[in-house]
Amino acid sequence: MSDLDDTAIVWFRRDLRVHDQPIFLEAASRAERSLAVFVLDEKLLGPAGKARRTFLYRSLRDLDESLGGRLLVVRGDPAEAIPKLANAVGAGSVHVAADFGPYGRERDEAVEKALDGVELVRTGSPYAVAPGRITKSDGEPYKVYTPFSRVWTQHGWREPADTDASTVTWLDPSEKDGGPRAVKVPDDEAPDAELPAAGERAAREQWAAFVDEHLDDYDELRNRPDRPATSRMSVYLKYGVVHPRTLLADLGGSGQGPTSYRNELCFRDFYASVLWFFPRSARENFDTKFDRIPLDSGKAADEKFRAWQEGRTGFPAIDAAMRQLRGEAWMHNRMRMAVASFLVKDLHLPWWWGARHFMELLVDGDLASNQHGWQWAAGTGTDAAPYFRVFNPVTQGERFDPQGDYVRRWVPELADVPGKKVHQPWKLPEPPADYPEPVVDHKAERQEALDRFNKL
Repeated sequence: MSDLDDTAIVWFRRDLRVHDQPIFLEAASRAERSLAVFVLDEKLLGPAGKARRTFLYRSLRDLDESLGGRLLVVRGDPAEAIPKLANAVGAGSVHVAADFGPYGRERDEAVEKALDGVELVRTGSPYAVAPGRITKSDGEPYKVYTPFSRVWTQHGWREPADTDASTVTWLDPSEKDGGPRAVKVPDDEAPDAELPAAGERAAREQWAAFVDEHLDDYDELRNRPDRPATSRMSVYLKYGVVHPRTLLADLGGSGQGPTSYRNELCFRDFYASVLWFFPRSARENFDTKFDRIPLDSGKAADEKFRAWQEGRTGFPAIDAAMRQLRGEAWMHNRMRMAVASFLVKDLHLPWWWGARHFMELLVDGDLASNQHGWQWAAGTGTDAAPYFRVFNPVTQGERFDPQGDYVRRWVPELADVPGKKVHQPWKLPEPPADYPEPVVDHKAERQEALDRFNKL
């Protein structure tokens, strides 16, 4: 006679895949069969924006196909839906990957309390090394990336779990007795942006192509927005369509390309760790002395913010990046730093205005990485760029888009301007009439930023 429970629940969240899925192994070790569930939670869907919601819906359809049509999708508050489902199928346990975000932690605690005797089993996380595992010898969290990265590398991570859809015997949703009713995965919200292909198969194909074609020169070319040299895996990592340890297992040797890519995955874990230990950093300056720095406001500030949002600042590299954000719901990382510096240091506007705009539009918008990336650029966060580091919007373009191809792709008004001249169209004998003049004098605003900083 089996010692296994009859039924368990596998509750998918940020892990929409069937391969390298340790919660499958845990669920299969505890129950004869499992119900696969995803909860459409308005507290997460509401702020996500059309691009992320659409990518989520497409990934859910792909996951359902991988599970042979046995993914149960319900809508509501997980603290109500999951206990009702557990009761409906007589589940002895509910299996999840641990969530370390501020909302996810509160939600899971509420679910755990409401389950009333049914165990919530946390197995793994969306990270190579879960937040909280890496601390200083005295237990204090790291606030600087470099020492964190050394310990992260020494700590290491597990090998990918050997799983697929057949690892678990799945309960057909039609067999449940009561509980929340199934709902159809919502239709795409048809964002204007051109989104990447969704789903685990697409993620694995994209990753294989990157490893084959671009990993070796990743360190050399990763800062070039004019070249297709980055992996574009951020959106797949966001929803756990692929796990970072799967990528780490494929990186192989110690060359500059693999080493540089590992560093980026480490940054992702570092920012998740910062958010875990300092949840207020999602909304407030990590370094509170910057609460006193003057920021612009009023009608003129609002108009400059709109010009930044719409890609009409008159600085071609900045405008190209902001238009890429709307066109692809994604932006090259080098340009994320450049446009963030421009908003905070040239326009003297709050970093959280920009962070919120990014989270509304980015298909890969991740709270920990987005907010702390912005704080890095603003000089207000952990391990931040010094406040006096102000990116020059012209030289950023000239250095990382040397032939101007990136600008010409996204700023059609400048399509006929040859070579690097595209980065300073105001110097042309006849500047394009339909492209705006710069909204600020960078040299003057750089000095203004430094003056404000020095008064702290």
